[in-house]
Amino acid sequence: MSFREINSKMVEAVLQPGQRLYSQRGAMLAYRGEVSFTPNLQGGQGGFLSMVGRRVAGEATPLMTVEGSGTVLFGHGGHHVQVIELTGDTLYVEADRLLAFEGTLEQGTMFMGSQGGVMGMVRGQVTGQGLFTTTLRGRGAVAVMAHGGVFEVPITPQRPVHVDPQAYVAHHGDVRNRLSAALGWREMVGRGSGEAFQLELSGSGAVYVQASEEKL
Repeated sequence: MSFREINSKMVEAVLQPGQRLYSQRGAMLAYRGEVSFTPNLQGGQGGFLSMVGRRVAGEATPLMTVEGSGTVLFGHGGHHVQVIELTGDTLYVEADRLLAFEGTLEQGTMFMGSQGGVMGMVRGQVTGQGLFTTTLRGRGAVAVMAHGGVFEVPITPQRPVHVDPQAYVAHHGDVRNRLSAALGWREMVGRGSGEAFQLELSGSGAVYVQASEEKL
């Protein structure tokens, strides 16, 4: 099972008996067949610890478990939808950007400070994004949401990528993130991200950037 992009704002998933996927509440647009939707308080395959992490991060809204046999159309709020295929690595993505993902993926929660140190914590305070980031690990497909479209930017050891923190959607691969200040502290008073702060991603992988700085 995988997701098929119907247009820039809708994806289709074909469910077979015994398969499972998880979706954000309110993401189902239509379905055909015998399909059930059940609130999931366990946080996907991540279980109790994943649930705790989401609640600490202020993301207490449960996912929906989708099972059965049929076809489901997903979309949410008219946002652009991007499908990302994972082949065994880990995707880091803000929880509110998750539209749906396959049940073969293991969900977890990562404290941004564990990768970005103190600056990783500052990122959450300055940009309004949480200090926690959802992780999805394994083989399967993920549908994420963004404003105005998504562009995938490769990250190589020789060429790190700098991203406006509010334009960041997700990243995967062997990547380390660090928030840097492009201006002095006095110059940053009253400013948000962009010119004042830059999220530096280095290593090997890719980062997904949205075309707008607007929050979901």
